[in-house]
Amino acid sequence: MYYTYMIRCKDNSIYTGMTNDIEKRMDEHFNRKKEGAKYTKSHQAEKIEIVWKTKEKTLACKLEYRIKTLPKSKKETLIKNKKIKDFFCGLDCRKFRIMDLKELDKRL
Repeated sequence: MYYTYMIRCKDNSIYTGMTNDIEKRMDEHFNRKKEGAKYTKSHQAEKIEIVWKTKEKTLACKLEYRIKTLPKSKKETLIKNKKIKDFFCGLDCRKFRIMDLKELDKRL
């Protein structure tokens, strides 16, 4: 399984990433481990906003790239509405599922 995620940082910025091991990656971001992203080392991760999962790595990478190209206002709308199909024509949105963050919190 592959995951595309958005994290809110303490300065209210939004970090977007992709991984195949969501628990490990969140640990790296939130605990500022050396394997974590340079961005979340300087902008402390505060909370996970949303996580999409898919079986296809290429789709997860495409979604990550497309989210990163959005202006912040559209990222905020995407977090609020959770509908990637409203933003990304051409992606097979049926192959994505939103991950239950309560379940993820239990696993972290």
